[in-house]
Amino acid sequence: MPTLHDFTTWRPLLRLLHAAHAETLAAPGGHVAGQISPGAWSVPLPFRPPQPGRASQVSDNQEQFDAVGQIVEALKENGSDGVSFVLEASSVPGDVRLHLISMGSSVEPGVATAHPGTLLLADGALPEPARRLPEPVPGAVPAPSADVELLQRTLRERLPHTVGASDEEIAAVEARLGVPLPAELRALYQVVPSRYEDWDDYREPYDTVGCELLPLDEVYVADAASRHVLWQFGAMEAVETGPEDVVQGLVGSPGWIVFGDNGGGDRIAIDLTPGPDGHVGQVIIISHEENIGAGLVADSLTDMVVHRHFDGRPVRRTERPPLVAYVNHASVPSVEAAAHPGLEVLSLGVLEKAPLSLAPVFGLPRLRTLSAYPGTLADPCEIARLTHLEYLELPPAEWRVLLDAGAVPTELLAADITAHRQQDNPLQTIALANEILALYGRPPIADSTVLEGAVS
Repeated sequence: MPTLHDFTTWRPLLRLLHAAHAETLAAPGGHVAGQISPGAWSVPLPFRPPQPGRASQVSDNQEQFDAVGQIVEALKENGSDGVSFVLEASSVPGDVRLHLISMGSSVEPGVATAHPGTLLLADGALPEPARRLPEPVPGAVPAPSADVELLQRTLRERLPHTVGASDEEIAAVEARLGVPLPAELRALYQVVPSRYEDWDDYREPYDTVGCELLPLDEVYVADAASRHVLWQFGAMEAVETGPEDVVQGLVGSPGWIVFGDNGGGDRIAIDLTPGPDGHVGQVIIISHEENIGAGLVADSLTDMVVHRHFDGRPVRRTERPPLVAYVNHASVPSVEAAAHPGLEVLSLGVLEKAPLSLAPVFGLPRLRTLSAYPGTLADPCEIARLTHLEYLELPPAEWRVLLDAGAVPTELLAADITAHRQQDNPLQTIALANEILALYGRPPIADSTVLEGAVS
């Protein structure tokens, strides 16, 4: 079996790429880039459409699947999670040069691109929302609808012949979690079998409880660590919980006890750390498509199971200055309009006006994130006056200005270079990233292997 770093492993894919991008590779500085992992890949090759009247099939693009599959097998053999690559023309006519890139420990994986993802500038640093713990809510109590005896009696009426978990099994789960199960959840598992093999009809647990019930030994605490949030997304969020909120706007909480699923990947949990207008033991839903927050399902497990309440209750929002401001032609009109003492995240997008000064946000005590679209900053060196930044996202040209001026903020925890996937060569982006990493004493990204050969 050819290895990952053998040119023959790559030749079938390089042949396809060379044929599809012959003009690009023949031009000065021309390149083609992509990323391949065992579970997915991003390779710039056109897909052949299916024959009229039928769905697309693997066989329609068999040559491409076979070429990528050979690399996937080499990745598995090599024990690698994935590889980024850049293809260029070689100095030898008819040959190509292939760069295989190892991002290393200083980079968070990007999203389907050969460009580096977020640069990690401090060991173990997390985006601010992932560091937030729930605020105490004095006086929070269970909802009036919570009724352990009614819940258990109703479940026994619906399931007269089932056998639930024993006290020993529940105690083992509590020991694993490090917290006692809430009384309603304990009552549910004492009646309802949680393993699908214990049911004649796999739909019966959903019909009985109102969600897909996790096996008791899969119940877990949905703290922030359980909801891994990439820096590029988490840094652009802000935790905000107002007095009118039922659920705290957290990434995760030590008081969110997950016991179910809605069938689409969203988790159902008991909430022991509610918002100011919530109840201890309320049922919440944690979306798998969002990085932060959760929604109310019902005020109690009794309310959900017995009374079939699944839609929460309306929350009247109180208008407050946004903690995350998007300054662009369709949203906040200016930096001045975005500035206020609580501002945490500032994003400068597409504008129909002259580049902007950051002067209105100098000295803001909570501004920790700045993201800027190309050409939106009148003077990138003004960034040095934002003294609380943790995360900075800039295009290559703006990073170049900061580096040349010695004005890269010294307290950053993470950074992103927003390179255009098609136009910007990942090798140039990596060289820029390595300059930034060097300022923080971080290991560089390695252009680990360069292979050359003919594709014909």
